[in-house]
Amino acid sequence: MQPAVQRRACDAAKATASELGLPVDESIVLNDSNRLVVRLLPCGVVARIMPTGYRVFAAAVGAEREVELLRRLADADTPLAVLEPRVEPRVFVRDGFEIELLTYYDPAPRRALPAEEYAKALERLHAAMRHVDVQLPHFTDRVADVQQWVARRDATPDLADDDRDLLLQTLVSQRQSVVDRNAPEQLLHGEPHPWNVLDTTSGPRFVDFENCVRGPVEWDLGWVPAAVSEGYSGADRDLVVDCRGLVLAIVAAHCWRPEDERPGKDSAVAFLNAVRDGPPWSPLDAV
Repeated sequence: MQPAVQRRACDAAKATASELGLPVDESIVLNDSNRLVVRLLPCGVVARIMPTGYRVFAAAVGAEREVELLRRLADADTPLAVLEPRVEPRVFVRDGFEIELLTYYDPAPRRALPAEEYAKALERLHAAMRHVDVQLPHFTDRVADVQQWVARRDATPDLADDDRDLLLQTLVSQRQSVVDRNAPEQLLHGEPHPWNVLDTTSGPRFVDFENCVRGPVEWDLGWVPAAVSEGYSGADRDLVVDCRGLVLAIVAAHCWRPEDERPGKDSAVAFLNAVRDGPPWSPLDAV
């Protein structure tokens, strides 16, 4: 967010929490990407803030559906960041922003999250999500959304025509490879990459469920480091690789949108080169 918008977003979150009876003197920015994430002190609540109606992808579930999903998953022993229990479990709208209030978790001592713990946490998340009946888009809806704005020169003006064709061809071919396997499908996180999993003193906890979809578990495994997917029980390794190629094309395409402020031009070129290299597809963390 631009500095002025970020200030307004923080003010909206502070005012919302105060009206709910939570003591708030200051806000500390934890992350600023698609959504602004701040910790409100001294109440300790985490606020996730985004402009009302904003969606990176047309197929994104939206804040209301995300909160519904978090609420329904909170009853199980599920490794996710739960909604703040001191307030009503809903989306709060103020001054042009949608605000979710979540529980804060103390980070684990500085370390790299072990791949085995990461994989087991994702298995537990998937097990819980199998029992939740919520209408969500299919992973192919996400792919179709990306295809639409890759094909539009006004949406990706800096993308060379040859590279545009490469991404479109990869999206089509890899999508078909995944669909043709007819793997069992279920509710998925949608983007369980390392930036969406917190390593806390109470174990790994997943955040950011705005891109939840239905599809094979291998779709989620296409977003994680190779060591994590290898530690996940019962996955189809060939299907994971196919999903990884599709994920690479999606991330590469996303990087070429002008409104994408991260990860930057160097990363955009690196992801495009990874798609150009073809199979065996690199995991995201290796690019």
